[in-house]
Amino acid sequence: MKPSSPPRRQLLAAGLTLLLGAADRARAARILALRLWPAREYSRVTLESDEPLRQSHALSVDPHRLSVEIEGLAWQPALTVWAGQAPPDDPNIARIDVAPSRAGTVQLLIGLRHAVRAQVFQIRPVGQYQHRLVLDLYPQQAIDPLEALIADLQRRDRLLPTPEQAPADPLGDFLARQQGSGPAQEAPTDKPRGTDRPFIVVLDPGHGGEDPGAIGPGGTREKDVVLQVALLLRERINARADMRAVLTREGDYFVPLHARVQKARRVQADLLISIHADAFYTPRPQGASVFALSERGATSGAARWLADKENAADGIGGVYAKVQDPGLRQALLDMSTTAQIQDSLRVGGALLGELGRVGRLHKPQVEQAGFAVLKAPDIPSVLVETAFISNPEEEIRLREIGQQNLLADALMRGIERYRAGNPPLARKRPL
Repeated sequence: MKPSSPPRRQLLAAGLTLLLGAADRARAARILALRLWPAREYSRVTLESDEPLRQSHALSVDPHRLSVEIEGLAWQPALTVWAGQAPPDDPNIARIDVAPSRAGTVQLLIGLRHAVRAQVFQIRPVGQYQHRLVLDLYPQQAIDPLEALIADLQRRDRLLPTPEQAPADPLGDFLARQQGSGPAQEAPTDKPRGTDRPFIVVLDPGHGGEDPGAIGPGGTREKDVVLQVALLLRERINARADMRAVLTREGDYFVPLHARVQKARRVQADLLISIHADAFYTPRPQGASVFALSERGATSGAARWLADKENAADGIGGVYAKVQDPGLRQALLDMSTTAQIQDSLRVGGALLGELGRVGRLHKPQVEQAGFAVLKAPDIPSVLVETAFISNPEEEIRLREIGQQNLLADALMRGIERYRAGNPPLARKRPL
């Protein structure tokens, strides 16, 4: 007996299923780039793709490892090459392996040097980027900027208490000792003793990591130039026995805007200087600018435009919003005081006067706008635009170490001018 043929409807359904399956395979996402950003504070792995990625992940111990299953991803042999580029000196990641797991699924295995907290999230296309899957790996034992500063101060002054002698409030004890009160501790007789607390300057090189900032016509990236200027300025500040510099980032990695403010408050800074290199949509503008916070709107349309652009850094750099306390974050960014703004204007005037000695100024007065990074309510804070990186001539100068040194010298003189008229108070700020 001749077998009966499948009904026409079944044949059409089967054909449609095959066509849809082929279409799904054709739409499989492809990785456009795999980027690694190692830092002591955290290490970031970014997979950029032409379509959103579906993933599941799990942390394991013994050995410490993060396993990520990525579905709907076309296998690309280049992935193994990208994975093999993990820096051998990454403080958090030991190695990365990637391999096809099953049809349409790729497994990413990240070997870890120690226990971490993993934040895995996706970012929709923005700026020059398409879809991004971001893996942020934070050490379980987080680095405290205050503890790092105290250790630095103790090394400098040779005040190295044993663990059982360590004070509960090391910075408070240090400041009290410098003022001649508080717990007494004999220091070596050859150690110079000051009478003032150290003047703590937080230097904030803008952008970093996934956020390159402005890019000049010759390809110079803002994030690279401003980090170099900040490192040179740190050398000058730390050469002074009565001053200390803390950087919000010490390498090429991204730091959210609110985290920069929190770091400055954590170390009880006397001053915050955010360093940038301006850009405009035409190549003509040139010269340095200094900005302070404004409670009443920007002092010019250009200042408002620049503040909006700088405040968009979190969207480009990538922030894991779920771990933020929205109430706390908003409160921090909303707080500002008239006294803080007045102090900031004085700082800005001193810096602007010195910058005018080494190059052209874009505006002869300190401008104001609502920059998020300037909203610490108890720290004088300014944002310095060292030059217009979008201007071809200024871009060339910004790349030169000689010009970078001139900028660092000018900023150092401005800090000293401000400090001469505004000595730090021996106070403990709220942390």
